[in-house]
Amino acid sequence: MIATTTAPARPQRVLRGLAVRQVRRGALVVTAVCAGMSALVAVGYHSEALDPAALAALARNPAIRTLFGEPVALDQAGGFTVWRTGTVLAVLLGVWAMLSATRITRGEEDAGRWGLLLSGRITLAEAVRQHLGVLAVVPILVGVATAVAMIAAGVGETGSLLHGSALAAVGLFFVAVGGVTAQLFVSRSAANGVAATVLVVGLLMRMVGDGVPALAWLRWLSPFGLLALTRPFDTNRGLPVSVLAFAAVLLLALAGRLAARRDVGAGILATPGSRPARTALLGSVVAFAVRRTMRPLAAWSAGIGAYFLLLGLIARSMTEFLTGNPEFATMAAQAGFPALGTVEGYAATLYALLAVPVGVFVAVRLAATAADENARRLTLLLAAPVTRARLLAAEAAVAGCAALALITVAGIAMWAGTATVHAGLAPGDALAGAWNVVPVVLLCLGAAVLALGWAPRTVAAIGALPAAGGFLWQVLADSVDAPSWIRALSPFAHLAAVPATAPAWPPALVMAGIAAAGVVAGAIGYRRRDLSA
Repeated sequence: MIATTTAPARPQRVLRGLAVRQVRRGALVVTAVCAGMSALVAVGYHSEALDPAALAALARNPAIRTLFGEPVALDQAGGFTVWRTGTVLAVLLGVWAMLSATRITRGEEDAGRWGLLLSGRITLAEAVRQHLGVLAVVPILVGVATAVAMIAAGVGETGSLLHGSALAAVGLFFVAVGGVTAQLFVSRSAANGVAATVLVVGLLMRMVGDGVPALAWLRWLSPFGLLALTRPFDTNRGLPVSVLAFAAVLLLALAGRLAARRDVGAGILATPGSRPARTALLGSVVAFAVRRTMRPLAAWSAGIGAYFLLLGLIARSMTEFLTGNPEFATMAAQAGFPALGTVEGYAATLYALLAVPVGVFVAVRLAATAADENARRLTLLLAAPVTRARLLAAEAAVAGCAALALITVAGIAMWAGTATVHAGLAPGDALAGAWNVVPVVLLCLGAAVLALGWAPRTVAAIGALPAAGGFLWQVLADSVDAPSWIRALSPFAHLAAVPATAPAWPPALVMAGIAAAGVVAGAIGYRRRDLSA
């Protein structure tokens, strides 16, 4: 009788323990970033003497609302902290949540590590539910830590708790999105692509809903819009959080149901059993690297292009507003967006953001190579007359060229948007401003290759560190008015405000040299280590 009652619980404990081991490090990092950034901004807040008429003008301006979100309770440290960090931290948590969900479910399944696990009494649906259940705890911890950190920084309790709850609901929603897409598609890359599309579309819907009053209802269809609708430290609305949490719970339940309806290694949206052979771009290692990069490049280009087109469309409204209201230009500078008073300064400031998604794109592409190696898909290829150096060179070169294509798309989109509203940004200036972030992207490429050679399980995290980590470092340093040597640790501190000023060539060459050193060191490590080592 004892064996009968205790045996069924043991596999569940093992599953939960396995899931905890897979997410604990990332969970600690994202929790520390969200809580620490919120606390630092709240502590470093200095209230501005703004009259009610000025605040009303700020709230009415569509460009301000589109870019930063609806200004709410900026005369309070809590309101400013939410306006300053809310969307940024929600995007960070959402990206981590959806990527972790696909990694510990579909990624493990693709690599064949669930085959033996599911050969016993554990079902696929149970494995998915247990892993997603553990991952769902992380956003709750992030929300609690953020609320506690804000309260400790001297911010009101009600608004802090509501903001923490909303942030947790956003993270929980994207855990569910990643879980559902992992059941729908037969590969982790496809699941990631669809989940990322949901995130980008949700962010764009929030921006449009905030900027266009007639379309304000779009915010109710976006997780980031629902986050803004809570209005902490103002009206403190709990309904949007409830809607978002309810949607997340439904999607989590759907993920479990979908897992119960499919076989191991399959997906709900099954691919055709047979189709004409597609042999294009299979003639060489380089051509194949191009082939498998084309679809992700198209998806990322669409998202980045749409975002920078929207930024271009609001350029004139933004610059005119800040020129007439210098006190808000000062607030924007405190929020990490200086020099927004001219079109060139506006473009230069927002182009710096471009390095983050493009750097992440490069890291993800090199991480895909590590995943193929870990899943034994490169074993036969490398057994043929294909050297590891040639394979690495092809993947790195194609990823770098794809990143340059993304940067160019952003430059063209920004120019198209400003041209539509007659903001006066020349095509050459638009492209120069976009290409100004190339050194930071090269750092990401060098870091990703270095990780591929020496720590292949950390390619995505280390590769994205110069861009994502460097940007967060700069924001934190600006928020607490850190010394110049602290700011200098971020590569963004060494980028000139192109096209408002000339490029800073010496720092750019130094960053390119560091990236090249990373590539060389990574290539040496990749040639010396064993596969999957």
